Amino acid sequence: MQVFFDTEFTGLRQATTLISIGLIAADGRTFYAEFNDYDASQLNDWLWEHVMPYLQLLDTDVMTPPLDLTHHLMKADRPRVTRALTEWLAQFETVELWADYPAYDWVLFGELFGGGLNIPKNIANNALDVATLLKAAGVDVQVDRQEFAGMTEMNLHNALDDAKLAKACYKKAIGILSAGDNDCDG
Repeated sequence: MQVFFDTEFTGLRQATTLISIGLIAADGRTFYAEFNDYDASQLNDWLWEHVMPYLQLLDTDVMTPPLDLTHHLMKADRPRVTRALTEWLAQFETVELWADYPAYDWVLFGELFGGGLNIPKNIANNALDVATLLKAAGVDVQVDRQEFAGMTEMNLHNALDDAKLAKACYKKAIGILSAGDNDCDG
């Protein structure tokens, strides 16, 4: 199963901490979690302006409802989020993760499980890259993703919305590649 994901975190640094994670499967099933144990001292003005207003559960301290395999929403600490995410991912026989520019997302995803070698066995051992797919489709990787995908009425920097945007960009790029002559022999 293709699963598109995104994370929001406290900055581009080695000791960054997760603020939220959002995933959407190719069939529409979603998982969204906000962390209540991120390092708030790392929040800067950009994060306060562009990420924090778009959290769905900002005013909630802890919310850990029973796992909903179709559309799960929660706020908790890393161990609780990791347990719920592990259960949610277990519903799929195999998982192919996709993200737009996944460098930080993939590392932070792996850290949830104690490192990349400890991710659940049904998940492929690397995240695939929507930005590279766009380039292969002949699309400028700096393209405005919302305009490209026709999703201008969404909240950038909400992890679930960003995952949905990655999925839409993937579908459009695949459509471009399918429509063109992609003979690699030139």
